[in-house]
Amino acid sequence: MTKINRFKGLLILITAILTIFVYCSGSGTTGTTGGDGDGDDTTGDTSGTILDTPTAALIADHSSVEVFDDIPDSIIEQISENFDFYYGHTSHGSQIITGLDMVEYENSEYAMPAFFERSDDLGTLGDTSWVSHLRYRLDLGVHNVAMMSWCGGVSGNNTAGINVYLDKMTELEEDYPDVRFIYMTGHLDGTGDEGNLRAMNELIRSYCEANDKILFDFEDIESYDPDGTYYADGSDACEWCVTWCATHDCPTCGSCAHSHCYNCYVKGKAFWVLMARMAGWEEE
Repeated sequence: MTKINRFKGLLILITAILTIFVYCSGSGTTGTTGGDGDGDDTTGDTSGTILDTPTAALIADHSSVEVFDDIPDSIIEQISENFDFYYGHTSHGSQIITGLDMVEYENSEYAMPAFFERSDDLGTLGDTSWVSHLRYRLDLGVHNVAMMSWCGGVSGNNTAGINVYLDKMTELEEDYPDVRFIYMTGHLDGTGDEGNLRAMNELIRSYCEANDKILFDFEDIESYDPDGTYYADGSDACEWCVTWCATHDCPTCGSCAHSHCYNCYVKGKAFWVLMARMAGWEEE
């Protein structure tokens, strides 16, 4: 019986890894470079702008969307002019970019800061292949914010793999003290509160809370509708978005990778709140 259970567990792990490869191998991204070259780099030079180091954890979750409209104009302008991002992502990570585009389309005041996007993500099970190009770009001295997103890499991960990610991010923070690093949780996969995804995301979340890190809580944002209703068994498709937008006025988009446009939209708002907090804004 034990051998059968182990075999089933191996099959689940293999399925998860294959799913990651199919959905996360560079699709759905506007990445601009390959290898160690610059590609079509359109970022501005904000190398003279050093952002404050957080003295407490800065976390964007579903509740962040509620204070989006309170961000002062002066903070919005400061972000647009002074933040310069390195962002490694594949399809799921592109949801943030789509959301930022939607927010700006709705109100041009929310002009996106500079982004350098690379078609890459955090992989799974201790993958560190993303580190070398990130270091290459940071050595240029242009970016003052850096982040990497997961695709499906949390669902089939384990404690050791997540700890490798956390250790590498902390190592980068130590080596580049003038760059702010944003951590992320992985997207919903429909496995519920008892699933491996929740446990692995909680490792990331707890680490960020305990060590005053900056976290974009991808999973938490997807798990709640605007009324605060929690969807424990939701997936990255954002099933509640369909129901919500059937009775509410929701913005549309050309495509929100793997999901509903409203999911991208709320991520865009949550990301603006996170940037505002990084810029020193404190809600009243």
